Amino acid sequence: MVRSDNLYLSVPSFFRCPISLDVMKSPVSLCTGVTYDRSSIQTWLDNGNNTCPATMQLLAQIGQDPNPTATLLRLCDFVKESQKSNRDLLLGSGCVRILAGFVASNAEKVDRLEPAVKILRLAMAEGKGTRQRETEHPLLSESGFLAGILRVLQKGRLGSRIDSAWVLESVTGGESLKPKTAVAEKEGVLFELLRLIGWESEEEAIDAGLSCLVSLAAVKAVRSQIVRLGGVPLFGKLLQQPGNSAAPVEKLLKLLEAVSTCTEGRAAICEDPSCVPAMVGKILKVSETATERAVVVLWTVCHAFKNRRAQEKVSTSNGMAKILLLMQSNCAPAVRQMAGDLLKIFRLSSNTKGCLTSYDTKTTHIMPF
Repeated sequence: MVRSDNLYLSVPSFFRCPISLDVMKSPVSLCTGVTYDRSSIQTWLDNGNNTCPATMQLLAQIGQDPNPTATLLRLCDFVKESQKSNRDLLLGSGCVRILAGFVASNAEKVDRLEPAVKILRLAMAEGKGTRQRETEHPLLSESGFLAGILRVLQKGRLGSRIDSAWVLESVTGGESLKPKTAVAEKEGVLFELLRLIGWESEEEAIDAGLSCLVSLAAVKAVRSQIVRLGGVPLFGKLLQQPGNSAAPVEKLLKLLEAVSTCTEGRAAICEDPSCVPAMVGKILKVSETATERAVVVLWTVCHAFKNRRAQEKVSTSNGMAKILLLMQSNCAPAVRQMAGDLLKIFRLSSNTKGCLTSYDTKTTHIMPF
């Protein structure tokens, strides 16, 4: 048991060498499967012994097999099952930096990378807000760190790919643009994040991928890259999925709001058959945040840039009825102003004049003009 500032860290027995009973600094495994500290087992073998100290089995092959994967898996289980105080002590003492170095030096070995990335995710989740500088450090100092994370995104199991996305989100989640730019400039990262949120992906994968993309989209250059990689049609299809919770919808609309600030993004939004109707459908249906973000994007393409195709899609999607109801709600003044601007655009548009004649609901009859 280790004591630090009145907190106690219980060291599991499998982290102790069976010979010295001390915590293993350099674990290696014999052919019997038992793990020892390198210096202890080397001394045992140098003394002429040819058996495994724990099992007393005869060693047909005298040699040591470095076994970082098994050790990482044990550490991962320990971190997940430990109390928060123990995790803080274990993970707050340079663990992120050590694991980042391990990821960088094993960038092609997915089986070793997966447990390391899992522990990194847990470490960074524990340290969010309080150890942000440390979580940025591995990215900025380890040249092979991103290559290892990307490798897991490309070749890892789904759970490990999700872990990788959360690691990147933790690294880029602060206000600094430096880590965001470094991640986005790594060739293949944006593509893999979009693949992670693909049409048939699981909800947890979609949430992780969207969270990371939202963080990266703070960099202006990233927005056009997302568009070129086909992000907008994917966002539109995901918005149309039934049963989406508020969080992914808000993130999807946040991404559409971001890409609407660039020419390519606005063009993609207006050209996609599902994007504008999907945004109209989320007004007053999901959350106040989702409504505001949907209105911002519609205002951008329909009013600020007066795209006729977007205006027609809003009309055919019963968009003006939604906007009229929005103006009657207790929405923010800025949202009310944008809704009013949209109404003016449609009142002046001869192609959409008919859609504003009247609108019936169960409780009221609205005659806007």
